[in-house]
Amino acid sequence: MANTSSRTLRLLSLLQTRRYWPGAELAGQLQASPRTLRRDIDRLRELGYPIQAQRGVAGGYQLAAGSALPPLVVDDEEAVALALGLQAAAQGAVEGIAESSVRALAKVVQVMPARLRRQVQALGAMTVPASWEGSASPSVDPGVLTAIALACRDTERIRFSYTAADGRQAERHVEPHRLVLLGRRWYLAGYDLDRQGWRSYRLDRLAAPNGTGARFRPRELPAADAAAFVRAGIQSTRTGYDIEVIVEAPAEVVRERIGRWSTVSEIGATRCRVRMTADMLEWPIMGLGLVGADFRVISPPELIDWVRDWGRRFSRAVDPVKGE
Repeated sequence: MANTSSRTLRLLSLLQTRRYWPGAELAGQLQASPRTLRRDIDRLRELGYPIQAQRGVAGGYQLAAGSALPPLVVDDEEAVALALGLQAAAQGAVEGIAESSVRALAKVVQVMPARLRRQVQALGAMTVPASWEGSASPSVDPGVLTAIALACRDTERIRFSYTAADGRQAERHVEPHRLVLLGRRWYLAGYDLDRQGWRSYRLDRLAAPNGTGARFRPRELPAADAAAFVRAGIQSTRTGYDIEVIVEAPAEVVRERIGRWSTVSEIGATRCRVRMTADMLEWPIMGLGLVGADFRVISPPELIDWVRDWGRRFSRAVDPVKGE
């Protein structure tokens, strides 16, 4: 049975590396007879793999697309590349797939041999993602993401070190509920066992999460969902800026360029209102510049002062005398 299982996995791997295999060549790769090859093909079909066969002397086999995604077999290099790609996606590099990327990353890392996990960690540590967002978007250790994702999935209590907004550090004992990506930051919604209440935690302030091995029965979250809970907590403690701007451009154009970080409402065919929140004012100014249209700042006053200062500097850059 062990030989049959290993041969079947080898067959699946071969079918995934080439679009079409002549039957004789495929049997030779497996060191099996044509009859054994046919039995192995039937076994894979029973497992849900859509394998097409072409009969005749020059016949062969190919793995086709099916109605559902079957399990895939990847080699070591492909596994490392897959994990690194999922790490990048989990950081919000591709809009809308960050949370699903974390779930997939957790599954991949869980079954990886230790030597491959070390490769992923080393390559990830030496890779610096390019971003326009600068310090306004703190990065999160992929190891922290995957560890917490697994704890949420397995309903396992965890302990971790957490740095609060005022810089104080404390050890937390938490029943993790869900990971939430809001804006450009990851949060954990969970029940704090020491404080006997629900809390949300920014993952860029969280370190050394460790599972305790203790399972728990999920509690009822005091909100419609985890995202609503985290959002309410942020709004109650927000220390950043609420920004409102009138932009002389169609709403659909503005949404296409900065809609990911703002709320855009139409005022007229060629005018819209843009609202966003930010911890720092550099990003809103750069984002509004990317729109490529005239705009007027409604609030806050600090942003008006920043825009005036940047305007004077840009004017001096092209016309030093007039800019003075």
